[in-house]
Amino acid sequence: MPILIDIQRACTSEKIPSDIAITRWVKSVLDNHDDPIELSIRVVGEAESATLNQQYRGKSGATNVLSFPFSAVTPEPLPLLGDLVICAPIVTLEASQQKKAIEAHWAHIVIHGVLHLLGYDHGNDDEAQTMETLETEILLGLNYPAPYTDTTEHN
Repeated sequence: MPILIDIQRACTSEKIPSDIAITRWVKSVLDNHDDPIELSIRVVGEAESATLNQQYRGKSGATNVLSFPFSAVTPEPLPLLGDLVICAPIVTLEASQQKKAIEAHWAHIVIHGVLHLLGYDHGNDDEAQTMETLETEILLGLNYPAPYTDTTEHN
């Protein structure tokens, strides 16, 4: 299955993973999909994240990841999955606060975002349990530790 990922870097940090790593994490979620898929991942700073978070979620401040699933009605199916906006400074801060390896936390945030694009959510306990189980299975399969601990917040 062909996967096309447009990775945009609107901020700079030595802690932003490589395109190869990001692609690997995206593919780990989409492994079982047969159809072609396209998505964009934009890595941003806190100002852009905060603006988008306010505009689309009505929440103030930056957040780790925003997911924008593609949902337009088109005459023919399109391979567009959607867009992710990841705030690099927030991901770095969370990894530090949660005492996690930065690479493992980035992997988790990318996987979490792609699952949102696929329609998974954590709005109630059952949905959260399903999504957390998938995230954990995928991350363990990539040799990262289980992502959720008592101090982890869900976005």
